[in-house]
Amino acid sequence: MADRTETSPTAVPETGVADLGLFGKPLFQDPSARALARVGVVDVGSNSVRLVVFDGAARSPAYFYNEKIMCALGAGMAETGHLSPEGRVRAMSAMRRFKKLADGMGLSELSVVATAAVRDASDGRDFRDEVLRETGLRIWVIDGKEEARLSAQGVLLGWPGAYGLVCDIGGSSMELAEISGGRVGRRETSQLGPLKLRDIKGGAKARKAHIAEVMAGLEDAMGAQRDRLFLVGGSWRAIARIDMARRGYPLQVLHEYRMTSRAVSATVKYIKQTDPEELRQISGVSSNRMALVPYAAEVLGRLIKTFRPKDIAVSSYGIREGMLYEQMPQRLRDRDPLIEACRFAEAKDARMPGFGKILNNFILPLFKSAPAPRKRLIKAACLLHDVSWRAHPDYRAEVCFDNATRANLGGLKHSERIFLGLSLLHRYSNKRENKRFNDLYEMLDEKQRADAEIVGKAMRFGAMMWMNPDEDRGELRWFSKKKQLQLRLTRDMLPLFGEVAQARLESLAASLGATVEIKTVNSPKTSRSRS
Repeated sequence: MADRTETSPTAVPETGVADLGLFGKPLFQDPSARALARVGVVDVGSNSVRLVVFDGAARSPAYFYNEKIMCALGAGMAETGHLSPEGRVRAMSAMRRFKKLADGMGLSELSVVATAAVRDASDGRDFRDEVLRETGLRIWVIDGKEEARLSAQGVLLGWPGAYGLVCDIGGSSMELAEISGGRVGRRETSQLGPLKLRDIKGGAKARKAHIAEVMAGLEDAMGAQRDRLFLVGGSWRAIARIDMARRGYPLQVLHEYRMTSRAVSATVKYIKQTDPEELRQISGVSSNRMALVPYAAEVLGRLIKTFRPKDIAVSSYGIREGMLYEQMPQRLRDRDPLIEACRFAEAKDARMPGFGKILNNFILPLFKSAPAPRKRLIKAACLLHDVSWRAHPDYRAEVCFDNATRANLGGLKHSERIFLGLSLLHRYSNKRENKRFNDLYEMLDEKQRADAEIVGKAMRFGAMMWMNPDEDRGELRWFSKKKQLQLRLTRDMLPLFGEVAQARLESLAASLGATVEIKTVNSPKTSRSRS
């Protein structure tokens, strides 16, 4: 069954327009999309100040530049009411640096937003004035509900049809927003950030009571939320890294990492019982972030007990991506982020941009009965099949697998990353023996691994039919009941079917457990001209 989070039931996610099909005009060439190239965003949070510069395909942007400075602006605010003096100095230094970097990158402007610390501090306005005076950057302070909306939009950037509850935790606050049908619904904000919790008097018992009380109010405001829970924010990502280390999870990609409520409970308990330095060593979390993890874990434990989600997904996309999403026209929002990113990669790096469409059409008869999510991955693989051609031939298959499994791609579950990577590996190699990747292969069952091999070998053979796009081609036909693979070739195409092409076809047939039949047919164009 298809995962409901992948697509909206009413939208056509690949194009947004029902009659264009997957290979309609790529929107990254459209002026409205090109206007979003090289967009810079600064997020002034309670714990960190971060600059992100987006570039590439607007619907699935790459991080051209990404730098974070841990300033802890909100540290001690519960007692003093104003920004941390040390944090303020660090934040001002970061803002000067980011402005200089933006000028060097040729950015016409930076969008700068500040959240809970600057919003609540008595000297928040003074800090904003200082930043404007020293750098010329204007900081826009957003309230908690707006922060929740932008974070939820960031999730929608990666999951166009996502539905469920988004929870964004910062240093001084925690926001909730519901999403469904590509829209943001109810939103709430709270003071459950770990910097605020750390300052509560009375220790663990007082924190527990406070968290329970606030969470009960959030439950009353948000109502029942039993669908997927999307976790946004650095503290959540740190906990996810610890969960990965505890489980020995092989793929170190945080975006779309899935956890169950039981796994979260076990990890919260593990954090409570384990020395923070040991946790830091095994997970790679910074010492500054690790200092806040125990407080965030207390919140997460109560959050899970309160809302009881069906499952939990980590999102690397949040408020910054939400600000980019805010600028997108709706027709761009409706596009599939995976397909748009693959299109962009093909246009930028393939030897023959546009051949991915031809290759997809050529091998598709083998997968007529495949479900839509599988066909989507096959289309993505065809678009990416040639983008790594510059890699050394001895390592090309390995590079393809690495790129697919670790690339910054939205709209992909971890198992789908492995399927895509394995398909591309077999585009360049008949075999997949590689001890480095064995643990990742095991994330797919035997049938899925076999299917990925067939996709890859089909592309490996189809790439031999590289020719003028306007020329007639042969076609593949698959008779599943007879286990027969038929290749129909026009006479003009016969010279392309050499020894290497024949060997690749036989390898594909072996993976299918099929016999091969080759037929020579008249060119459709020749037949039409004679009639």
